[in-house]
Amino acid sequence: MIMAKKNTVMLIIMDGFGLSEKKEYNAVAQANLKVLPKLMQIYPHSYLEASAEAVGLPHGQIGNSEVGHLNIGAGRIVYQSLTKITKDIETGAFFDKPALIESMKNAAGGHALHLMGLVSPGGVHSSEKHLYGLLEMAASYGLKEVYIHAFLDGRDVLPRSAGEYLAELDEECRRIGTGEIATISGRYYAMDRDKRWDRVEKAYRAVADGDGETAKDWQECLDNSYARDVSDEFVVPTVLKKVPVRDGDSLIFFNFRPDRARQLTEAFVSPSFEGFKRPLLHNLYFATMTTYEDSLPVHVIYGKEHLDSTLGEVLAQAGKKQLRIAETEKYAHVTYFFNGGEEAKNDGEDRILIASPKVATYDLKPEMSAYEVTDAVIKELNKGIYDMVILNFANADMVGHTGDMKAAVKAVETVDTCVGKITDLLLEHGGQALIIADHGNAEKMADPTSGSAYTAHTTNHVPCILVSQEHKEAHLHDGILADVAPTLLYMAGMKQPAQMTGHNLIDD
Repeated sequence: MIMAKKNTVMLIIMDGFGLSEKKEYNAVAQANLKVLPKLMQIYPHSYLEASAEAVGLPHGQIGNSEVGHLNIGAGRIVYQSLTKITKDIETGAFFDKPALIESMKNAAGGHALHLMGLVSPGGVHSSEKHLYGLLEMAASYGLKEVYIHAFLDGRDVLPRSAGEYLAELDEECRRIGTGEIATISGRYYAMDRDKRWDRVEKAYRAVADGDGETAKDWQECLDNSYARDVSDEFVVPTVLKKVPVRDGDSLIFFNFRPDRARQLTEAFVSPSFEGFKRPLLHNLYFATMTTYEDSLPVHVIYGKEHLDSTLGEVLAQAGKKQLRIAETEKYAHVTYFFNGGEEAKNDGEDRILIASPKVATYDLKPEMSAYEVTDAVIKELNKGIYDMVILNFANADMVGHTGDMKAAVKAVETVDTCVGKITDLLLEHGGQALIIADHGNAEKMADPTSGSAYTAHTTNHVPCILVSQEHKEAHLHDGILADVAPTLLYMAGMKQPAQMTGHNLIDD
């Protein structure tokens, strides 16, 4: 079938595909890439910053997929929850938030306060500073029954680093004068986002009912887990002190990133919940740090700020047809986050979700569903109806998170092959592609000093390749993720709205 539309503009996001001059432990450098180096020889290419201040995060903070897609879709730097909340704690504005005041007052009326979230300096889903701010506030209200349900990271930080953070948390509880760790759980269970309710149930039972494996303290739990070669991310939900969540208690989920906080929240508050059997708690004052989902019956501490004139909106207002496509792991990123945190589709926006493979960890299938995503997008491109297509390949990020070097190399090679198939078709029919990443990951698979697996994102630059016959002789400037949308609009011959403060990177 012939691809009828002559100038489809496509954005290909190679998730977690960073660039580093260091070859050791670098899956991108060690992969046998046949397509991307060739494209970089033929077409203009440059580098993008995808972390820290360039994406609205604090200095030195690694980027992530949520932040990356928000910045890409908005065409401006979007200042992140991490930055805003931390600043509010410093100025004191945090302690004036109505949902927090009500949580504390409710607990002061003879109920417990439960604080639940990821205890990690990773800065991707939560911040320890925010937890300490909550403890300070609880102390100021004279609360003594303050129980912390600590989720362990091992993914955005080193795989066996939880002991350091839990020891620091213990010390802060002593200093502040309130709070104790009641349960701990690997994020694999507590922060699933793929409807694997058997995992979520284990975390829920530990927090809500005080049921599950037990240990006398977190050190014993970590020792037992490490002895079984189970790293932080996979620590089975464990009860240190049996303090079930009771009717009338206050519970604050202090993760600020929504996607991995929704399911456990749903289990606590949704009247129509079907993931597993549990009684619905009554008069539970459940507060979330940000808006996890509009339909959840919770008290939100930091509500959503609307972003006007995102790329999707601009295309819709111009009557253009657009397609968003990804597999399950990154579908929310090319839709919800790309649209500025809005669930609703734009006019003329179609979406295709390809199921991610049902494996325990993606090193077991590093190809993930990349070939299926590629086949699906080629089928759609051949219809010739789309003005712009936004696609995400999850492999380099999701396999990068496993710390398995061999699997990450295979993941990167898979993406390279798929990019080749898509760009061949686009070029054959006069289309154009901008190939980028949202942050680094697979280019650093181990800690260079210790040699132990490194599973977190990086602050490295990411590629930007302009595959276009029309702009083959152009100069492509280095930039930031906020420059991507203005560049795509330029490729499509469209005007950049004033709200987009990013810059077109193409200099013809």
